[in-house]
Amino acid sequence: MSQSFAGQNLKYLRKLKGLTQEEFAMKLQIKRSLLGAYEEERAEPRLDVLEIVSDEFGISLDDLLRTDLTGSDSNYLSKRRQQKMGGGANQIHFVPMKAAAGYLAGYADEEFIDELNTFTLPMMGSGQFRAFEIIGDSMLPTPSGSIIVGQKAECLDEVKSNTACIVVSRSEGIVYKRVSRTSKDKSRITLTSDNPAYQPYDVQAGDILELWQAQMVITKVAQQQRWDVGQLASLVNNLQEQVANLKKGLN
Repeated sequence: MSQSFAGQNLKYLRKLKGLTQEEFAMKLQIKRSLLGAYEEERAEPRLDVLEIVSDEFGISLDDLLRTDLTGSDSNYLSKRRQQKMGGGANQIHFVPMKAAAGYLAGYADEEFIDELNTFTLPMMGSGQFRAFEIIGDSMLPTPSGSIIVGQKAECLDEVKSNTACIVVSRSEGIVYKRVSRTSKDKSRITLTSDNPAYQPYDVQAGDILELWQAQMVITKVAQQQRWDVGQLASLVNNLQEQVANLKKGLN
């Protein structure tokens, strides 16, 4: 019986398209776990799945099964990986909200990060950058659905008090907040929303997995919001109260 290349070809074609396993599985109308089994060659892809791939890429079923497609363009993926992982100084990996749960498990996994889609911004300087989609109104006037581009902070000491950050932690997941610390308890940090309707709260510093200092907000023009005078007054009063509370904590 001749060798089947179906599983490794599926993985190759998925990466050729720059898709995550979740995205590719949706196109194939199967579960992500089943696609993983195909790619790891723990199961042989079904005919109906191969037919979808054949139509999507314009490749015959015979080539999908019998031809090692990685050999026909062996340099493509390596060049793409070099570009995404550092070949281009401004390559930014994007973490959409639907990938948030997977990111908590795979944030330190190079293969998982490599599967994330990337984009470039010419105005960014040196450093490691990542983009996160945020949902909710806790950081108004930054609207829900905005993309926050953050620069990696290697430790809490690099982050100035009241800096807006994407905070990745075991207890809270991925949140966009302003970060501050008190001199009394170095083991905790305070996360504060820009929307005064939300109260600040503390998290354990040891729970934090990553900190990305916000550098840029990308949002649709139609989503941009404006504060009225009453909202601005409420925001100022709330900030004054928070500053007063912080001063009390320092004394």
